[in-house]
Amino acid sequence: MLLLCVIYLAFISLGLPDAVLGASWPVMGKALNSSPEFAGVVALVISTGTVISSLLVTRMIHFVGVGKLVAISVLLTAVALLGFSFAERSWVLVLLAMPLGIGAGAVDAALNNFVAMHFKAKHMNYLHSFWGVGAMTGPLIMAHYLTFQNGWRDGYEVIAITQFALVIVLFSALPLWKKMLFNAASEADESAPFVGNIAVLKMNGVPLQLMMFFCYCAIESGTGLWAASFLTTQRSISAGDAAFWVAMYYMGITLGRFVCGAITEKMPEETLVRLGGIGILLGCIMLVLPLSAMWAKLGLIFIGLGCAPIYPNTIHMTPKRFGSAASQAIISLSMAVAYMGIMAVPPLLGVVANLVSFASFPIILLLLGAVILFTTERLRAYRIVPRVT
Repeated sequence: MLLLCVIYLAFISLGLPDAVLGASWPVMGKALNSSPEFAGVVALVISTGTVISSLLVTRMIHFVGVGKLVAISVLLTAVALLGFSFAERSWVLVLLAMPLGIGAGAVDAALNNFVAMHFKAKHMNYLHSFWGVGAMTGPLIMAHYLTFQNGWRDGYEVIAITQFALVIVLFSALPLWKKMLFNAASEADESAPFVGNIAVLKMNGVPLQLMMFFCYCAIESGTGLWAASFLTTQRSISAGDAAFWVAMYYMGITLGRFVCGAITEKMPEETLVRLGGIGILLGCIMLVLPLSAMWAKLGLIFIGLGCAPIYPNTIHMTPKRFGSAASQAIISLSMAVAYMGIMAVPPLLGVVANLVSFASFPIILLLLGAVILFTTERLRAYRIVPRVT
């Protein structure tokens, strides 16, 4: 349980910097004499680093182990965030964005597989709930310091110091990882024959899972980025009211995962995932239909609640579906493809909305939701562990 608490803290730290760039950029960009769109460049580099580390994390774990990799990766993010606080030129942020993304991707992929292998489904749902806690706390910290002169620097410094404190905890907790593996009689997991990305891509069902994660993260991030614009342009909702309902969308994801953690021992994970897919479709339909603004607001809540069980429970079922030897590689690939969805689809949604109108936004979300439901239903067939060749 002590190790589990450490893992939860690590996932809070993973979420802390995720929304800080957007919250700080209106002030930070002006201070660095940078254009508003340059934040997109920084975010793109962060995501690129995350994809790269996700693809390499299986091999890194094979050589250094999960505990050391997580501790070193959080140290990398802490150094990068501290560098943000001292940056005097915007191009420096681009250089720091790569290690920030590399560290985050390694923590994400490594901890997701470790929890899937060694803990119950409820802990996986709680794990991703704590990411939401971090994602909400980061902007709150930054919002507090933005009221002061050069406060964005203080905000990044506080978040970096928080990360450094966690690094100390993680290095101190290294014996707990070994104890956990010994008590679970699973030391062989760390020294098992290396199963690489190419090998697992040949396994039946893996392309379906990758497609699902691409569409899932596309719909999760795309909704968060463009829902406010849709509500203001298509439903004549004020900007402040639209921002509130986007926050409620994220609250739906976070609270939904806490609820899933509480009920997952009473309800099969596959059922939770199915209900999530149906919830996303219902929410998208509520956005598509020309109904009152309240229906559109409730549609965002349904999409958020629908998103809640899909990511963590699909990750947790990966070892059961494809085997423990291949699970780290499959989860790492899933993380990489998920971030590709985040990088590709939200900007594409903006381009389509600009060329056509924001009325196309919920239609695209509906198509993505349909693919999610289709792929998750097909994945239900994979319960026997296949052989890796």
